[in-house]
Parts: sequence; structure tokens; C-alpha cells
Amino acid sequence: MNYTPPLEDIHFILHEVLKAPAQLQALPSFADTDATLMHQVVNEAGKFVAQAVAPLQSVGDTMGCKFVNGAVTTPPGFRDAYQAFWQGGWPALACAPQDGGQGLPAVLEAVLFEMLSGANHGWTMAPGLLHGAYECIRHHGSEALKSRYLEKVATGEWLATMCLTEPHAGSDLGLVRTRALPQADGSYRISGTKIFISGGEHDLTDNIIHLVLARLPDAPPGPKGLSLFLAPKLMPDASRNTIHCERIEEKMGLHGSPTCVMRFDEATGWMIGEPHHGLNAMFVMMNAARLHVGLQGIGLLEAAWQKADAYAKERRQMRAPKQVMSATPDLIGEHPAMRRILATQRAWIESGRVLAYRTAIELDMAKHHPDGARQHAAQQWCSLVTPVLKAAWTAQAFHGSSDCLQVFGGHGYVREGGIEQIVRDSRVSMIYEGTNEIQAIDLLVRKVLGDGGAGMSALLHDLCDGLDLQVAIQASLHAQADSLNQITRDLVHAAKTNPELPFWVADDYLRAVALTLLAWSWVQINAATSSRALSADPARWVEPARAVEYWILPECHMRLHIIKARLM
Repeated sequence: MNYTPPLEDIHFILHEVLKAPAQLQALPSFADTDATLMHQVVNEAGKFVAQAVAPLQSVGDTMGCKFVNGAVTTPPGFRDAYQAFWQGGWPALACAPQDGGQGLPAVLEAVLFEMLSGANHGWTMAPGLLHGAYECIRHHGSEALKSRYLEKVATGEWLATMCLTEPHAGSDLGLVRTRALPQADGSYRISGTKIFISGGEHDLTDNIIHLVLARLPDAPPGPKGLSLFLAPKLMPDASRNTIHCERIEEKMGLHGSPTCVMRFDEATGWMIGEPHHGLNAMFVMMNAARLHVGLQGIGLLEAAWQKADAYAKERRQMRAPKQVMSATPDLIGEHPAMRRILATQRAWIESGRVLAYRTAIELDMAKHHPDGARQHAAQQWCSLVTPVLKAAWTAQAFHGSSDCLQVFGGHGYVREGGIEQIVRDSRVSMIYEGTNEIQAIDLLVRKVLGDGGAGMSALLHDLCDGLDLQVAIQASLHAQADSLNQITRDLVHAAKTNPELPFWVADDYLRAVALTLLAWSWVQINAATSSRALSADPARWVEPARAVEYWILPECHMRLHIIKARLM
């Protein structure tokens, strides 16, 4: 069974829960982007994903990428699908028209990449960094670089990489040793080795644009001494740059995506941004990537749920406990244990959509809204919610898809069911683009404590605005937000005398924030479902709402209790 884009659910979240068309049409840049256009774009994207990308999921895993004499060949069908992808204009959805893009809202790109990730995570790794590379070059590249490379990256005709990690330097970029020597013509000679480079070499596009962190000869030590460079696989005269793929990694999952060891042997490159300020330019790319990784978590969990739900509706096993007993086995989907698993994952999926789509909308508000206060509020939302999305929903993708595998029993552990691939593929999303532990530290130490808790307090106040405390889930949200606010104040005070404390509890803090945001999402979903005719299938919205109340939100009390214990 291939992944099927859940278009009905996506449209429900976009149009009825978030009222996205009305929000976006209020911005001059999207005055013509009405509900009909958004509906059409999402449907066409779903059609492309289902027909061109989803059928390659299994072959990507079983055949994998091949490395021979420095060249990488992707699995059968991958190149044709990618060529159709960029020629169809899909990478350019949210890019500016003057750069070859379509100028559409970021939320449509978010929906596209959620569906792509659910359909085929390995294939989707290839274009996954395009938008971040585009934004990086657009905001920090010289006019000469933009003239030569920006449209090629915007349209996806050429793919891009992000070359940060080195064998001795993972998350600690201050240890990067790759060197860049200035040349008389304004270019640089880049030398060093980078590892874990997704798509460092492949046959999907004719050229590959590498964005590389390196040090100038006069660079100070540490991360503040890094500069960013653009180094293409093929030079402007079509000659081959001295960039070599030494091998591809043998991985637990993502076999359809080549993870490369890249050697830069005095390769020619040009600086992006200012000397010694490479991280400022690179973080534009990394922040875009982190939202996309959160979307990967949602898409992967949706794919796992689809397989488990389908299997639960056809597999008969034992008799489910109920008042009227039957002599024949029941579908396992009727058993409470299986219903709990499926409803819990459904709750995480739909809340993730609400948060990710809203974050994409807020990105456009931050860019295009005419009111400065509204721009600031949008930036604050994105700053606080992006690390939560990345960490919490990638963790749920792995653990939740493992729970979905449980629905299959032993049949889930063998390949033919296809769900074990999702479990393997999803695991890396908790690691790359900043590990989930780093996301938690970023949230609590840098962002929450960085402003004395003011930003988080404002966010929680907005989440609770207008709640009806007679409604159970709204009362739960209010109580959680109050407790989280108090914990935040206590941590701000305690960190002044115990600076190590926030690092001990950062994971618990992020999880508590995630569960509070999840509760807010389901308040919005419940409000939308109450105003429309519900599906005859209660498993779609009613049972996930119950799962939120019974099995998901109680974890928040545990996380807050852990933090309180450390504060004593």
C-alpha cells in the first residue's frame, strides 16, 4: 500500500481550522491567493505526490544509491521523478516571481513537503534544502552570485547542499577546520572534508550547489570565525570543480538518499555574506530546514498511521471485549488497545498540522504584514514554536510509527508490510538539523531565558485568550499554561544562581510546551468540528480528541513535576 495524500484532512485544517485564505489575502502580496487557488494547488500537489513519488518508496529502500568511482546513482525512477518535479514548478512555489518562483504563500510549500515526506522520505531529502539555500543566497549572496545561481536554485533545476559537519565536529561548529584561501580574482580556494552531506553527489541534476562553512586564514577560533562559501560542482565554464565524493554511508534508513563524505581539494568558491559571519547566513538555511524537518515528522507519522489503520480494518484476531460477544474473531481495529494506538497518533498528526501550517503562515506575516507589531508577534511565534515542532514531532514520528508497527504484530517486523521502513527512515529526523536535545536547549536557554521569559509568557497568554473554562480541554489548556508560566518564572530566577539547571530540564520543558501547543491545536480543531457535520466515522475526530484528554495531556503534569523536583 502506497501513501495517499490526506487531502480532506489538509483542507480541513487549512480552510476551516486556520482560515488560511482569509489571513493570507489580507496581505498585499497574496491578495489574489483565494481559497479556490489554494485548494487547487494542494490537490494538484497531492496528485503529483501520489503518482510520481509514492510508488518509488519501496524501490528506494531496497535498491538504494550506488557509489562507483566517485559517482552516485540514485534508485530507478528517482531522476525521472525529480526532473518532472522541478519542471512542474513545485520547488518554486514560495519563491519570488523575479527569481523564477510563483510567489505563493509558504504554507502551500509546507503542505507539499509534508506530503512528499510521507510518500517517500528518501526521495524528498533531495529537494529538502532547496528553499533554505534559496533564502540564504537571496539575502546574503552578492549580485554576481545571485545573477548566476539564484534562479537555478529557486526553480530546483540545480540542487543544493549544506556542508557543515566534519569528522571531528558535529554539533560543535566551532571545531570546523576546513580552510578558505582568498585569491586575487575575488574567489577562494576551499580545502577540507565534510561528512553526512545529504545529496553531496547524485545524478538527479546536472549541477550541485554546495554551501560550505570554512575558515579564512585570519579567522578567530570558535564559531564566530566561520565564513560561508558557495562552491558549485560545475564551474561557470562547465569544467568540474575539485570537489570529490569519497564514499556514501551505509545507513539504518534513508537508503534512497546518498549521504556523502565530501572532499574539497582547493575547490573554487565565492563568499556569501560577510567574513567571519558565516553562521548568520547559514542560520537562514538551517531555520528553514528545521520547519521542514518538523513537517517530515508529521508526514512520516501520517504514512505509518495509514498503513496501521488499513491493516486494522482487515485483520481479524480474537474477540474484542464488548457487551455482545460473538463467536467469530473481530477486526483488530475494534480492540481498545489498537484503537488507543491509532487515535493517539491521529491526535499528534492533526495537532502537528495545525502548528506547522500556522508557523508557515506566520513566516509570511513576518515578511509581508504592514504592521510592525504584527510582524514582531509572527517572528516570536516562529522563534518559539519551530524548535518545538522539530523536536516533539520528529520524536513522535519515530515512537509513534513504532507504535503503529505494533498494530501489525509480527507482520510489521518483516519488510513486506512496509512499515518497518518508516520506523527506520524516521529515526534520523531526531538527529539532523540540530539534535532534539539542542532544540530543547535553544528553546529554553537561548530563547526563553534569553528574554527573561517574556516571549513565552506572551505566547501562553495568546493561546489562552478567550477560553471557555467550562469545556474540559480548554480548562486543561488554561491549567497547563498557568503551570508552565509559573515554571518559566521559577527557572528564570533559579538559573541566575544555578546556570547548569536549565540544561538538565530543557527536554522536559520543551515537551511541556509541545503538549500545551497540542492542547491549543485541539481546542481549534474541536471548535471547527463542532460547526460542521462530523464524519460518520468517530475514529476520525472524536476518538483522537478523547485520546488527547485521556492519554496525551496527562504527560504534561509529569514533565512539569520533573522540573519542579529539580527546582527544589
